[in-house]
Formats: sequence, structure tokens, C-alpha cells
Amino acid sequence: MEWWNKFSETVIAGNELWRICAFFIALLAGLIGGRLAQHAAQRSSGLLAHRGRELAGVALSAIARAIMFVGFIVGFKIGFAFLRVSEGFSHAAATAISVMISAAVGYMAYCLVDVIDHWLTRMTSRQSGNLGEMVRPMVRASLRITIVVLALLQIAQVLTDKPLTSILAGLGVGGLAIALAAQDTVKNFFGSLVIFADKPFLVGERVVVDGTDGVIEQVGFRSTRIRTLEGHLVAIPNGELANKTIQNIGRRPYIRRVMNVAITYDTPPEKVRRAMEIIKELLANHEGMKPELPPRVVFNDYTATALNILVIYWFHPPDFWAFQAFNERFNLNLLEGFNAEGISFAFPTQTVHVVSAQPGSPARV
Repeated sequence: MEWWNKFSETVIAGNELWRICAFFIALLAGLIGGRLAQHAAQRSSGLLAHRGRELAGVALSAIARAIMFVGFIVGFKIGFAFLRVSEGFSHAAATAISVMISAAVGYMAYCLVDVIDHWLTRMTSRQSGNLGEMVRPMVRASLRITIVVLALLQIAQVLTDKPLTSILAGLGVGGLAIALAAQDTVKNFFGSLVIFADKPFLVGERVVVDGTDGVIEQVGFRSTRIRTLEGHLVAIPNGELANKTIQNIGRRPYIRRVMNVAITYDTPPEKVRRAMEIIKELLANHEGMKPELPPRVVFNDYTATALNILVIYWFHPPDFWAFQAFNERFNLNLLEGFNAEGISFAFPTQTVHVVSAQPGSPARV
């Protein structure tokens, strides 16, 4: 038992060696216990989700992310009780434990925001449209920012040992300076609120803003992200976006095509009438036609190079690729019809008339 006596009598920093070992054993036990509890909570979360209790499963999964930190705090507090330390060091350790507890509670609340996010996802999925894709990120970010601020205030109160009112008063003076330095950020924040209230677009809709043509991918507190048709991601500050003209292509009820069919000037009137009849026959009760928007075909102009037939028709619903497929069929049928009738399409040409001159005089053009 001589080794045990040496072990128990060895002193390091005023503590017997067994006390130091007890501290680290308690710390390790807390970590292991926290890891086991985390694993059990994650498995239970999966079982609850499998049984249809998704909300409870998400809550348990969120709590599991903070359990290991809680285990560390418990192990540290139990292990520290074995140590002999000065009163000043004991006070510092107690403050550190309080800070860790505040951080653990704040982190657990931060993780539990996932429960509200999941609930909002379920609620908005039952509604038409994708307004929830705009609401959820803003609610999630607002709650998490609030939790972080409250946790920091609690930690500041623990560290300074001052009442919360004094801390808030000090933050008020500093907050004014921060607000002046962050005017653009505040502007963008209120711009996001205006966009959320006015709803000029929803996530997933195609818009055109200052020549940027793309699909709304995300609406955040500071900026709105648009995925262009070329695949680029463009971020526009919400403060600017709220004051811009937004063309929402995603909400158009139909797609309109305006085309000019130009035929040559030497086409006789009966052929012009036949050309218009061919176009009208191709567009009679066409695919995507709405009764209140019939196609329009008129011989409307004499251009510098051709006789012009104006053709306007509307396609519903506004499916771009279905519209293009119909345009392709119409163009091919129009070409076949004109070729069969001997009607020629016009293209820019220039005719030069040469007038013969008297002998000895220069030719005139």
C-alpha cells in the first residue's frame, strides 16, 4: 500500500493527486454521459418521427445537440467540488460555471428554433403558393438573433454583476453609435419588411429587376437573391429593391406573341387575302387559346421593303416551353402553307432602275 500512500500524499498546487484525478474523472464521466444521452435522444427522435410524431422528434433532436455541452458542465461542476482552491479562484470558477450554464441554455433555445421552423413548414405546406418560403427564413433568423442577444445580455450580467437595467442603459448609448454606422443595414432590414408586407414576388417566381432576369431563390434580412437564367446568383439589397420597378413574369396569366409576316410587294391582292386566311386557319381555336382573347390578323402596313401582316395571339397557361413548341408548329405550318400557295416572304432588297440616255449624254440611274 506504499504506492497508495504516495499517491494520496502527493500534492500539486495545493491539492492531493487523487483530488486532481477525481476532477478529471468527473469531467470525463460528464462528457461520456452527455455523449450517451445525445445518442439515445437522437435514436428516440428517429423513432418518434417514424411513428408520425415529427414535431416531438424534431424537438428531441434539437435538445440532443446541446446535451453534450450540458454533460460537460455537470462533470466540471462535480469535479471542481473535489478541488481545494482559494476563495478568489472559487469565485472565478463559479462565474465561469454560470456563464457556461447561460450559454448552454441559450444554445438549447437556439436549437429549439428548429421546432418552430418545422411547424411553420407544415402549416405553410397546406396553403397554396410558396409564401412560407419567405416567412420561414425571416421568422427563424429573428428568433435566433433574439435568443443570441438575450444570452449575451445574461452573460454580461453574470460577468459584470450589474443589474440588467444598467447594462441596457450602457447599450443604449453604444446602440446609437452602432445605428448611425449601420444605416444601410437598418434600411435593408425595413426594406425586407416592406417586401414581406407588399409581396411583389414569392420564392420561385421569375422576375426582372433592372435588367436582371431570374428566379427568386431566397429573401433575407439584408438582400434578396436571384438566380439568373445564365445560372449566376445576384444579391440585391432589400432597401434598394423595395424602391425599384419589379416585373413579375411568374404571375403573368398568359404569354403574348406579336409577329410581323412580311410578303413581297409584287404579291397580288388575292394572294394577300389568301395569306391572311392561312394564318387565321392556323390560329383558329389554337392550343392555349382563351375565348376572351382571340388571335388578331390584320394587313396593317406598307413598309420600306414589304407588305406587312400583323399577327397577335395569346397562349394560356403561361408555360414558356409549351408556348415555344406551339410557335414551332405554327411557323412550320405557315411556311408550308405559303409555299403551297406560291406566296413569298419578303426580305430587305434594293431595286436599281437604269434609264437609257440620249446618244452623247451620260447614263442616269
